[in-house]
Amino acid sequence: MNKKETLSVTLIQTSLHWEDARANRSMFSETIEALSEATDLIVLPEMFTTGFSMKAKTLAEPNNGETLEWMQQQAKNTGAAVTGSVIVSENGNYFNRLFFVLPNGDYETYDKKHTFTLANEHRTYTAGGKRLIVDYKGFRICPLICYDLRFPVWARNTEDYDVLLFVANWPAKRIAAWDALLKARAIENMAYCIGVNRVGEDGNGHAYTGHSGVYDVLGASMLETEPEKAFVATVILEKEHVQKHREHLQFLQDRDHFTLT
Repeated sequence: MNKKETLSVTLIQTSLHWEDARANRSMFSETIEALSEATDLIVLPEMFTTGFSMKAKTLAEPNNGETLEWMQQQAKNTGAAVTGSVIVSENGNYFNRLFFVLPNGDYETYDKKHTFTLANEHRTYTAGGKRLIVDYKGFRICPLICYDLRFPVWARNTEDYDVLLFVANWPAKRIAAWDALLKARAIENMAYCIGVNRVGEDGNGHAYTGHSGVYDVLGASMLETEPEKAFVATVILEKEHVQKHREHLQFLQDRDHFTLT
C-alpha cells in the first residue's frame, strides 16, 4: 500500500429547485464550474434534480437520461467522479437511483434499499436489493441513500470498504438522529463516513438544515460548517488513517458473522 494515497472529496450542500431538473442541473453546473481547486469526487444530495418528490410518474428519467449525460459531462470537465441520486424509470418501475460517474464516462448505480415509509416512498419507488462497492483511486467506497442510514446491518462493513457515503434529503426535525448516526456508522465500521444533505424548504413545506459532515474512523468530525447554510467544502481522506487504526485496534476482526436472508 502507498501510504501517501489520498482522496479529495467535495461536498455540495445547497437548497434545491422543487421538481425542476433543468434549474437544478444549471445551478450545480455553476457551482461545479466555480470550484477553486481540483478534487477527486464531487458529492451531490439525494434526488438532487427534483427534491424528495413522490411525483415519479412525471419526473422520472430513463437510466440513460439527461441527468446521467449531464453527470458524465461534469465528470469529464472536472476530472472528478460525480455522485448523487435521481428519479429513474426502468422496466415499469421507479427507483431512487444513485449514480457514481467516473471521469471517463463509465458509471455504476445503487438503488435505495430502505424506502422511507413515513413519506410513502415505498408506494412509489421500488426498493433495491444490492449494495454497491466502488473501487476508485485506491479507495473502496460504499454509497448509500438517506433512510439507509438508520439500518446498521445494511451499512455493515463486511467488504472492507474505506468510505461510507450517504446522500440525503434529511429533514430538520430529525437532524439530531442524522448527526448521531453518521458518527456511529463511522465508528462501528472503522471507515470514513460522509453525509451530504440539503438545506432550504421543499414544495411540501419540509425544512432542511444540512448538517453535512465527514467523520474519520474514530468518529472525529473533519468538517466545521454553519447549519442551514449552503456551502461547498473539500476534505482530504487518507488511506493510511484507515489502515493504521484498523491494524492497531482490530475491532472489525471481532465482528459477528451472519448473512442477510
